[in-house]
Amino acid sequence: MAQVIVRNLDEQVVSSLKIKAELHGHSLEQELREILKSAAELTSEEKLALADRIAAMTPRPLETDSADLIREDRDSR
Repeated sequence: MAQVIVRNLDEQVVSSLKIKAELHGHSLEQELREILKSAAELTSEEKLALADRIAAMTPRPLETDSADLIREDRDSR
């Protein structure tokens, strides 16, 4: 598993997180894991944006009329 160090947190933030952890019956570390896990989940909008980015990287197929392809193949014989 990965580890992350977050520096320069405001003491009030840490104090609030400790209170939340205590209310949820978690350690501060477990509370932070839960918060980060929840924050890391992609929303529907983010998933759609990611799909759009992937689609933009995919080359578009050539739009050729099938009749033109058949005609070209027939004429090349």
